[in-house]
Amino acid sequence: MIVRPRVRGFVCTTAHPVGCEINVNKQIDYAILRGARKGPRRVLIIGSSTGYGLSARIVSAFAHEAATIGVFLEKGSTNGRPGSAGWYNSAAFHSRAAGQGLYAKSINGDAFSKGIKELTVDTIKADLGQVDLVIYSIASPRRTDSDTNEIYHSTLKPIGKEVFMRGINTDKGTLQDFRLSAASEKEISDTVAVMGGEDWSHWIDMLSERDALAPGAKTTAFTYIGEKITWDLYWHGTIGRAKQDLDRSVLRMRDTLSRINGDARVAVLKAVVTQASSAIPIMPLYLSLLFKEMKDDGSHEGCIEQIDRLFDECLYNAAPRVDAEGRFRVDNLELQTHIQEAIAAKWDIISDHNLKELADFCGYKTEFMNLFGFNVDGVDYKKDVEVDVRIEDLLY
Repeated sequence: MIVRPRVRGFVCTTAHPVGCEINVNKQIDYAILRGARKGPRRVLIIGSSTGYGLSARIVSAFAHEAATIGVFLEKGSTNGRPGSAGWYNSAAFHSRAAGQGLYAKSINGDAFSKGIKELTVDTIKADLGQVDLVIYSIASPRRTDSDTNEIYHSTLKPIGKEVFMRGINTDKGTLQDFRLSAASEKEISDTVAVMGGEDWSHWIDMLSERDALAPGAKTTAFTYIGEKITWDLYWHGTIGRAKQDLDRSVLRMRDTLSRINGDARVAVLKAVVTQASSAIPIMPLYLSLLFKEMKDDGSHEGCIEQIDRLFDECLYNAAPRVDAEGRFRVDNLELQTHIQEAIAAKWDIISDHNLKELADFCGYKTEFMNLFGFNVDGVDYKKDVEVDVRIEDLLY
């Protein structure tokens, strides 16, 4: 069938299998070109089908030749309709891994559930024995508690006050002011339950109890802090409260892993276009301004470059870059003073008339469409494509 993009706001309901495959292959080629260095040998990636999680799997496998097990929740093609971008990304990953003789298995299911955790650990024990790196990269709008069946929903709201902020109407390509009401206590606690550190801790506890963590094993989860422009909605909002819960949870995990000479760290990464970040009203404008400055500066990075630096400069470096709270910091280029000062100066004067001049909104839109396999160089979108794509070694 011919697959066309269907976009509304921050959601694209279709994905192009060939475009997704090309995107994945570009990241794989980058990882191979960077070459093998000191790194992991057996890796579990929880949330491995898109964004930073996908890049972490690619770097593990193709830069370090590690065996990987990925956990994700994606949809394949049904009734002739396209599957999700994450499904096609994972299919492309598996195809390349098989071609290079790399061990790769995936589990498609709810990572929050006890059953998926048990199946994953059973697979590790049967095939790999133990893992030496666990990446936690879940960005979900909801979580069902396995013990109580209670459903928690995450929200994007400020805390303690109503906030008015500038953003972009991405459908129209014009500036728009957004009004966001303050979150209730339940909305705050629900967001922490979905996006905080509790589930990450459950994974590490189960892996530890089953002796599935190798001596010296490491684990990391990804976070974003950013600068003051985004703090009212992000770091000081419901998402930030959840991310701050990661900082508390990691201390207990670090203590658990210290018994096997391992380590647990939160990794602070730069702002990039993902399905999750596109849902935050302020981020398309901030990202457009950021891309303009970092491209002009020659320091722009996507997911694969960030994750490659995370492995090289932090995870497997004798002198990792950490902040006062013990977090890995790979957002150092975004937070350069001249970059942030330029963004702040433009923030006050940007308008519909100078948007294209002051910001890289076209670059933002291209990267957004790329997430779903569209606007990818080398793809003929007028051609029929097979949407029913199989993932090799999919366990569930």
